[in-house]
Amino acid sequence: MMSGCSSSMFFYLLLLLSTCCCFPPGVLPANLIFSNNCGYQVWPGLSSSSTSAALSTTGFALPVDSQPVSVATPATWNGRVWGRTGCTATRANLTCATADCGSGKLECAGAGPSSPATLAEFSIGAVNGQDLYDVSLVSGFNIPILVTPGGGGTGPDCKPTGCSANLSTVCPPELTVAVGSDDVACMSACDAFGDEQYCCRREYGTASKCKPTRYARFFKSVCPRAYSYPFDDATSTFYCGSSPDYLITFCASPTTT
Repeated sequence: MMSGCSSSMFFYLLLLLSTCCCFPPGVLPANLIFSNNCGYQVWPGLSSSSTSAALSTTGFALPVDSQPVSVATPATWNGRVWGRTGCTATRANLTCATADCGSGKLECAGAGPSSPATLAEFSIGAVNGQDLYDVSLVSGFNIPILVTPGGGGTGPDCKPTGCSANLSTVCPPELTVAVGSDDVACMSACDAFGDEQYCCRREYGTASKCKPTRYARFFKSVCPRAYSYPFDDATSTFYCGSSPDYLITFCASPTTT
């Protein structure tokens, strides 16, 4: 019998092969393939930009050791995904300890997450057929996320990115979010203090004026490929050609980034 890890990878490879066999080259939609490597259930949320078509789902449950779940995007699509944690459900309502989208349901129905939330952001087919993608800590951190392009992706910047470390365990006390005795998330300095310099707003709203603060530098030291502040483009935006699929792993091993 295959282990949970190997069976998940086997299922992921089957998804890639079945997609490649069913669509001619050059017209493949991207598939966002969600995998849960955490020791707890995660509730992914998905939202499309106002100019993009909605996906087939905007939220679902991803239990521990479950098979990966694939969500197809259109050929061009802008949006973001995240992981809700600590969710509890009653007959009429779903609420989450972190990254709650406020819908009260499994589906987020277009709503984004509350902060703090680790975000994986995608622009599929955005630039000459290339995809842009990143993992952002600009809205804080609530769960480790790793984005790995699947087979077929091309280009020197077509590589994994994310934040696989658990920032909640090393978060500065003034940014820490706790539920009871558990540290569950790490706020951005913008959300914690509201200072324009931390938020890159108004007189600090340009790359020349907004520089990484000590908190942004801390985030960057732990997760060097993730966005640590709004103008962290040079080391945090990645590109892929040839329509790869993207494996989005919650709680990937920290040694993978």
